[in-house]
Amino acid sequence: MGSAAHVKELVNKHTKLDAQIQTELKSPAADTLHIATLKKRKLLLKEQIDQFQS
Repeated sequence: MGSAAHVKELVNKHTKLDAQIQTELKSPAADTLHIATLKKRKLLLKEQIDQFQS
């Protein structure tokens, strides 16, 4: 897989995680542990994206 395709895949995953986090936050019974896990995964993806772009 080329680096551009890999970055695009990472960005897509990052966007999906962001949407999932926003949905969880709107839930009246939001699971804070699950949200924290999603945010950590999102941060790791962001770091990977930044590594490819620098």
